[in-house]
Amino acid sequence: MKSLAELAEIKARTIDSVIMPSGSGRMRVVVGMATCGIAAGASPVLDELVKDVKEAGISDRVMVSQTGCIGVCQYEPVVEVHEADKEKVTYVKMTAEKAREVFEKHIQGGEVIYDYTINAANA
Repeated sequence: MKSLAELAEIKARTIDSVIMPSGSGRMRVVVGMATCGIAAGASPVLDELVKDVKEAGISDRVMVSQTGCIGVCQYEPVVEVHEADKEKVTYVKMTAEKAREVFEKHIQGGEVIYDYTINAANA
């Protein structure tokens, strides 16, 4: 990056992938990758989700990203699924196998797996 104009161009390209307009049909999947998440096994979870989205050829409508601390360390690894016009779903104590199931049932099929959510963990 050599100028502010170049930085502004990067921002303009990126902002559309982060902000999901109403009715866009786009989805953002966020994996907590702070120290606690990594120690709990978040790396294989992230790898599985990235692989699944790539293999399914749906990167144009599903973005997988990582973030730092989500704030619920006791539930790591944590995966959040954000969809336009829907409430965020927080999956907890994830494994690569659970991530694959979330991909198949929720990300592709639209069916939330309530047994893996933070609400079920608190019940």
